[in-house]
Amino acid sequence: MAEPTLRPGPVVLVIFGAGGDLSWRKLIPAIYNLFLDKWLPDEFAIIGVDRREMNLEEFHDHLLDGVNRFSRRGKADPTTWSDFTSHLAAYISADLSDPAMFNALKGMLADFDKVWDRRANYVFYLAIPPTLVPTVSEQLGAAGLARERDRERIVVEKPFGRDLKSAQELNAKLRSVFDESQIYRIDHYLGKETVQNILVLRFANALFEPIWDRRYVDNVQITVAEQIGVEHRGRYYEHAGALRDMVQNHLMQILCYIAMEPPVSLDADEVRNKKLDVLRAIRPIRKEDVLNCAVRGQYGPGHIDGKDVIAYRQEPDVAPNSNTETFAALRLCINNWRWRGVPFYLRTGKRMAEAISTVSIQFQTVPHQAFPASALEQPWQPNRLTLEIQPDEGFCLHLHAKRPGLRILLESVDMRLTYKEAFNIEPPMAYETLLLDALRGDASLFMRADQVEEAWSIVDPILEVWQSFPGGFPNYPAGSWGPEAADSLLRVDGRSWILPVSPREDAVER
Repeated sequence: MAEPTLRPGPVVLVIFGAGGDLSWRKLIPAIYNLFLDKWLPDEFAIIGVDRREMNLEEFHDHLLDGVNRFSRRGKADPTTWSDFTSHLAAYISADLSDPAMFNALKGMLADFDKVWDRRANYVFYLAIPPTLVPTVSEQLGAAGLARERDRERIVVEKPFGRDLKSAQELNAKLRSVFDESQIYRIDHYLGKETVQNILVLRFANALFEPIWDRRYVDNVQITVAEQIGVEHRGRYYEHAGALRDMVQNHLMQILCYIAMEPPVSLDADEVRNKKLDVLRAIRPIRKEDVLNCAVRGQYGPGHIDGKDVIAYRQEPDVAPNSNTETFAALRLCINNWRWRGVPFYLRTGKRMAEAISTVSIQFQTVPHQAFPASALEQPWQPNRLTLEIQPDEGFCLHLHAKRPGLRILLESVDMRLTYKEAFNIEPPMAYETLLLDALRGDASLFMRADQVEEAWSIVDPILEVWQSFPGGFPNYPAGSWGPEAADSLLRVDGRSWILPVSPREDAVER
């Protein structure tokens, strides 16, 4: 049951692109779960806007299908769904560039204020293609729906630009209409329980923070691996690639949480300032150094779970000679007092051996090995803290212990916590967390303009170099851990990737 003081006040959520895939798969299932958990106020309404022709009843049926398929709770109960649909107030089928529609929307919003006899907050969620974001924001401004900073907000999905220049242009267009405090740039990875728990793990436990620096940490590895291919997103992915789609946003945000300094408070701007400091401290990558610190790959045909899968170039809507990367790995260095000399290795890829997302903080080896070689039946593994983001959210501390017996034999053991087992509750989906924060006006988990632009400035040189010559694709088979060059990226440093064997088994070094 939600705490009444944490519930948002009266609010109208306007979803542009309400008939699309994101609303169907993610947004409405998340909002419905918030409704079931009593997080939403009584004065709450949703207005859907889309080019797709539907009446209100058809809109309800379409959304119910999405909830039944994708909600973490499974199929909706007919009674509670009926209660929920009373808040699905309207569906508008219109051209998103039509000023008349936005003026009509303004009138509908004002009607809610009158009916509720209270001033409601308005949240405009842009679940639309990036090319339409400037149009919708400008029309909202022209209709007078962006003037009140404390009650009108706009939520913008990624991709937020294609490079630094386009991100700057988009930020300028948005800020010509909305104040920065009204703009919520969403990255669903920041809503995941494990990502949020990084701050708790570090700053609520005196055990970790004293050793969370270059004196004790040897390297940090962030892996986001997917088994799926591009599926129905070939047209989008051809213009994105792994570096834009995953590294510039998801992996960079995780890196910031791992590397940031302790915040004074959890105030939104205080946390985001600390994350920005990390991005600004990352050593700039010169174009002549790109080939030494960045690796790209594209999957060819292979085998996953005993099934044959096709190459990326054979996927629907993908060019037969595509030069788009489906794998990216980087070595980044943070030039500040805490992390100087500690490499951060980032990698992400599609059609990988496992579907898993982890952060591994590998600690330095003990300064003196007192145990004889006969005490070790397996290669010595340094202590390691693994944060498991998906599929099982939790963390695991890898230690050494003596095996029971009359001889001294050392064996690696794990101290593992999974949130599902520890708390015996189903964690909320990332969009549930982020949507509730947007409705409440809490921007802590959303990106600020300067963060977005700083992240683009880090990857821009890599994009420019990669675009200048072919990648020699395909260069890794589906069902593997990526191209050989990714192993070499760490091998030159005397290190290797930490590979999870499966979500439930110990990690091994490759």
